Amino acid sequence: MIDKKVYFIGAGPGDAELITLKGYNILKHVDVVIYAGSLVNKEILKYAPANAEFFDSSSMNLDEIVDKMYKSFKTGKIVVRLHTGDPSIYGATYEQMIELDKLGVPYEVVPGVTSLFAAAAKLKVELTAPDISQTIVISRVEGRTGVPENEALDRLLSHGGTFVFYLSAKNVEKIKNKFLEKGWSNDTPVAICYKVSWNDEKIINCTIENLPDKMDKEGIRKHALIIVGNVLDKSLIKQYSRLYDKDFEHEYRKKGSRNSDN
Repeated sequence: MIDKKVYFIGAGPGDAELITLKGYNILKHVDVVIYAGSLVNKEILKYAPANAEFFDSSSMNLDEIVDKMYKSFKTGKIVVRLHTGDPSIYGATYEQMIELDKLGVPYEVVPGVTSLFAAAAKLKVELTAPDISQTIVISRVEGRTGVPENEALDRLLSHGGTFVFYLSAKNVEKIKNKFLEKGWSNDTPVAICYKVSWNDEKIINCTIENLPDKMDKEGIRKHALIIVGNVLDKSLIKQYSRLYDKDFEHEYRKKGSRNSDN
């Protein structure tokens, strides 16, 4: 039984099969869908009933979106607010939830697959590789929307880790310059991940030195995730995780033990 309320659902990075089963099951019973038309794969809308109402939020402002959710809920309808990726990552969901709280409208958030994890799957890398990087920094470069002063790029780069930049395709020159200014090697691996899991996706491997040139050559100005870090280079992996080491003991496995199906 699907309760009558508003559901913020992560639609995933693009591939219509990368929505969660929970999100899919709610969509099957929805009455109203408000979706990010410039970002969400239209194939996902086919999971909703044919008689559902659809509204593209790309041409709507906050007041219009909230008003549509409120009026639909008040008339007993199930409402889905469909966001690209995962709603908690650059989804602009906080202001919608705050306004719904003011109106007394119940809602639920259903997580989704963010483009970072789809990109890691395509690249066949582990983002937390032993002795290489155990920290992932997710951020964006300041543009029309600012970032807190203590999260400025040069401050973040004072630490190591794997860096992931959303919404920064137009600022790759700044990314390059800041990394080099902070002493990172010219050969630091970079992955440009354009429209990951869509039919026209591009995955481009390069270095921090030639990142802007690669972006310019490919004509990529948006819809790109930029990953920077040594985890992208498998040849640098010299140390395996201890988790499955035969000499590593933990509460589920004794040192040197071997499990057998016999």
